[in-house]
Amino acid sequence: MSTLLPIPPTMTTKKRATAESMAARQRDISVSEFFAKNRHLLGFDSPRKALLTAVKEAVDNSLDACEEAGILPDVTVVIEDLQPDRPASAKSSRFRITVVDNGPGIVRQQVENVFGRLLYGSKFHRLKMSRGQQGIGISAAGMYGLITTGKPMLIQTRPKPRKPAHHIELAMNTKTNRAEVTIDEETDDFPLARLRELPQVRSLENPAAFLSADDYPTGTSVTIELEGKYQRGRGSVDEFLELTAIANPHARVTFIRPTRTTEDEEDTPLLRRRAQPAAPTAKAATPDAPPPVLTQDLGPTVVFPRAIGELPPETQEIQPHPRGVELGTLLQMLKDFEASNKGGTLYHFLQDRFCRVSPATAGEFCSKIRLTSRTRAADVEPPQVEALFKQFQEARLAPPPTDCLAPIGVQQLLKGMFKGVRAEFYAASSRSPEVYRGRPFLIEAAIAFGGDLPADEPARVIRFANRVPLLFQQSACSSFKAVAETNWRNYDLQQPRGSAPVGPLVIMLHMASVWVPFTSESKEAIADYDEIRREMKLALMECGRKLGAYLKKRARMRREGQRRDVFQKYIGEIAKAAGAITGTDAKRLYDALLEQARAKTAVADLELDDEGRALRDEAPDDAEGVLIVDTPAPPTTTAPEPPPPQPDAKPQGRRPSTPNAANPPKPSTPGAKPSRLSAPPAAAPGKAPKPKMRLVDGKLVPIDDGPRLF
Repeated sequence: MSTLLPIPPTMTTKKRATAESMAARQRDISVSEFFAKNRHLLGFDSPRKALLTAVKEAVDNSLDACEEAGILPDVTVVIEDLQPDRPASAKSSRFRITVVDNGPGIVRQQVENVFGRLLYGSKFHRLKMSRGQQGIGISAAGMYGLITTGKPMLIQTRPKPRKPAHHIELAMNTKTNRAEVTIDEETDDFPLARLRELPQVRSLENPAAFLSADDYPTGTSVTIELEGKYQRGRGSVDEFLELTAIANPHARVTFIRPTRTTEDEEDTPLLRRRAQPAAPTAKAATPDAPPPVLTQDLGPTVVFPRAIGELPPETQEIQPHPRGVELGTLLQMLKDFEASNKGGTLYHFLQDRFCRVSPATAGEFCSKIRLTSRTRAADVEPPQVEALFKQFQEARLAPPPTDCLAPIGVQQLLKGMFKGVRAEFYAASSRSPEVYRGRPFLIEAAIAFGGDLPADEPARVIRFANRVPLLFQQSACSSFKAVAETNWRNYDLQQPRGSAPVGPLVIMLHMASVWVPFTSESKEAIADYDEIRREMKLALMECGRKLGAYLKKRARMRREGQRRDVFQKYIGEIAKAAGAITGTDAKRLYDALLEQARAKTAVADLELDDEGRALRDEAPDDAEGVLIVDTPAPPTTTAPEPPPPQPDAKPQGRRPSTPNAANPPKPSTPGAKPSRLSAPPAAAPGKAPKPKMRLVDGKLVPIDDGPRLF
């Protein structure tokens, strides 16, 4: 018979938890405390990306505020390296980021809420296109700076031009999701005079005008000190500002780089540096149009100038579309309507809280669920709400209005691409608005081809959502999937299976919507909805057709130019020999043969419009969507024309060398003449007019006053 052994003290069983003891350990978690522990969800998962995210959120807020107030944005971004003597092996450093704008400013009562609380803002509940949507960005950047350096945010804001600015320093309490203000005073030091004393400012063309009070009568300045890493290349602050300038040609952005830079990554920059010879010029059909502006990379500073002087069209807030709501949302909307409109009817609820629901349509909805137009919203039972929801899905309703969107536009896309990408051919397309889940959206695309772009690398895809660049998670984005699914072989480009095309090409895709379906809180990729991807492919196909027409026409012109070069190489000898045999004037015979050669190869003299068609005298009025760049060729010297040979002239021992197909003059950068973007620069007084050009072997070369006999 077995006996039970006593349990040693060290093996005593642990006291079991009770429901009461478990309930005592539970507590409420604030949203700021959650994101402080999961900051990678907001884009702060590495020092380099954290620096970029902080700049991105501040710039987005500045552009939104300026546009909503009807002010042309003037944004200055300053990054100061606070540890320039750090060792080379350091993986991060401490930086001070300052973003200044000339917007309307912020009223003093809202500063703590805007910068010290997560999920606080005015854009989440409205259906209107804007950059920020969640109310997380700038307050999360300040929270990251406080966690990594312990330094509070510094905010200066001036809502009135003739009154002092508010100077506030605050830190977020992550336990309560509230801001704690440490300094609150008024000051006339706006923008900060300290920034004008930075050594990098001296590289500007006009340092005295940097952050002048005249350019910033009102506005907001945000300063955040954080741990980060500044490194140029892909996914950097430089690339973000560069792409922001392309998608926002109405904005002027000045970037002050830190004094010490980590070694750059190998990259193909889009920036055009100021010290580039023979800058291309774009011609237009309108002679009074201003010339396009180019980005100026001055080393310590970068200036992204304003390309257009008009703000995007003002957007209007719309109500939800019936097909865009879900059953639970519809139930909550009815409760909210009942609370705010005591005794309100279902008939008025359908008209007030939805778009595209007319009085007649509202009456039909009520009758189909066996209710009258006088039925109160509070008396609608859940089964009837479910029946109403089904009627929403079956009804044939007009799509939601599109005045809530502000697309970039074809001409603005061309100007933005020309400002940032050094290429030969530009094309853009803007689709008609479409709907996904009851929300309107619009897709725009642009391409840049040739020029200085690398010809043996995959095309670079730049993505935008509501004018904001998307720099990470490219393979997960619907934009990149649309590029890979488009058959670029139809447009004379090489394309590996399931990948982007290979060639000197930059592809830009922009989605404008009242609510962009991002894949995560960090807003780095667009979700892959079928409706969105289909519209992106159609926009890319429109640009591809323009590029394909241009490339085919250019190839034909090259072939005909080669034929003419062969003719011109021998007709001098033929004219001389025929004249010696028949006694005919060699000059007249040469002119007749040359006229025949020109007639047979007339395609070589054609100019192309922005659809790739032959252009005669001037660009057609309906030509839109393409810009073709012409780069001036270097000057060439030719021997004076010899007199026409006589029939009895003795042959010379050696024929003088002249430019021909075998020995052509040095070609210029590939291009073509026509464009619709800006006017050609006027010739300086006293200078010879620009020589005529023709296409030889795909290159534009100058045309002499006339061909020679030899």
